[in-house]
Amino acid sequence: MIKVLLVSANTLKIPYPVYPLGLDYVAGCLDDRYDVKIADLNVYADGDAWEEDIRSFSPDFVGVSIRNIDNTDALHARGFLPEYRAVISQIRKNSRAKIVLGGSGFTIFPVEYMRALDADYGIAGEGERLALLLDALEKHQDVARIPGVLTKETARADYRPWRGEITRRFEPESPHTRFYLSCGGMLNLQTKRGCPFHCSYCTYPHIEGRNMRLFPPRDIARKARELEEAGARYIFITDSAFNASYEHSLEVARAFVEVRLSIPWGGFFAPTAPPPDYFKTMADAGLTHVEFGTESLARPVLTRLRKPFAVENVFAAHREALDAGLHIAHYFLLGGPGEDRQTLQTTLEGLEHLPRAVFFFFCGVRLYPHTALYDEALNEGQIVSGQELLEPLFYRSPNLTVGEITRTVEEKAQGRLNWMIGAGEAKATRVLPKLYRRGFTGPLWEYLIQ
Repeated sequence: MIKVLLVSANTLKIPYPVYPLGLDYVAGCLDDRYDVKIADLNVYADGDAWEEDIRSFSPDFVGVSIRNIDNTDALHARGFLPEYRAVISQIRKNSRAKIVLGGSGFTIFPVEYMRALDADYGIAGEGERLALLLDALEKHQDVARIPGVLTKETARADYRPWRGEITRRFEPESPHTRFYLSCGGMLNLQTKRGCPFHCSYCTYPHIEGRNMRLFPPRDIARKARELEEAGARYIFITDSAFNASYEHSLEVARAFVEVRLSIPWGGFFAPTAPPPDYFKTMADAGLTHVEFGTESLARPVLTRLRKPFAVENVFAAHREALDAGLHIAHYFLLGGPGEDRQTLQTTLEGLEHLPRAVFFFFCGVRLYPHTALYDEALNEGQIVSGQELLEPLFYRSPNLTVGEITRTVEEKAQGRLNWMIGAGEAKATRVLPKLYRRGFTGPLWEYLIQ
């Protein structure tokens, strides 16, 4: 039997640790020919235990999921390549396995990561292609012909959204499942893949495609019940925007009611115009937390970011979610195209019309290839064609600096807990672990609302 070790290399735990959902789907694509084990580096107390697990399992192949490229903090930017190099070194030192890279971060920079980490193979796009790669290797076929598969010689990644079977293999008693259940009780769920929006900075359409592939609502609900029965006390829906299809999300909510899901859940939403009573229906189905990808409250900035909504839609969606009794957070991307002192003030002053919410401010917009913002930065001369972007690089508004933006937000915040700059690492580090130890569950940012 061929042994496959799937590694979640993400060790970020702020604002809270995130269950490695993608590896469940990768494991689900492998049949009985494979002995599959998931190793989540968040679980290990030290490197010795992790290396001992590699040796004891003795894998033939190791799939390493690269989810986060950097901390997306323009003021204190830090790339994670050194950490990934250390992981690859540990695998090489303790096994003779072939290493396969994958994950959302890898898909954005596939050739760059292949070179930087000297991996044997890579999979750009959805990881279900691992089954095709392993099958081709077993039959001594040319793996380079598989869309999305990279070798050491690959110069560019050519792939398209996965059209085969999608199966999640969830193991309730695995060490990584028990870890996340002990840290806030939060597991996660996906209801579709693909994003139809055209936001200028976003990599989701490149990673998953623009056409939505909707999972059957009853299957989603059954999986949600399985997570609840395993001990989950909160479910986070990982879709780029849960309400990108209002019809499908309503069907999912009705399916949650049918299976009598009794734990709360939340997810990301676009503040577009919802159907009547949409958020009330969601709340009746267990929704408690709405995280809006708002980005700005200035019309010129929203236009340049190519957002699918207007400022008035933000205020209307907020009111409806608030009337439904939901906890609300808004995420803002400051310093992008069209941002100046006036638009920044417009956004900050507009927050007075978004009562009882938490605000997450990201000062600076990370530049990624395959996005319209990348092309805009290229045309403006902020970057040059072929420039290395693996280390953090941010779009720079010509009208004000990241430092100015940060100082302006801090002055306006006046120390309020519900104004979080970045992921709010300092506040989260102080507050969240204490609440989790006391038995609180879920994302918990609602306790910052003033």
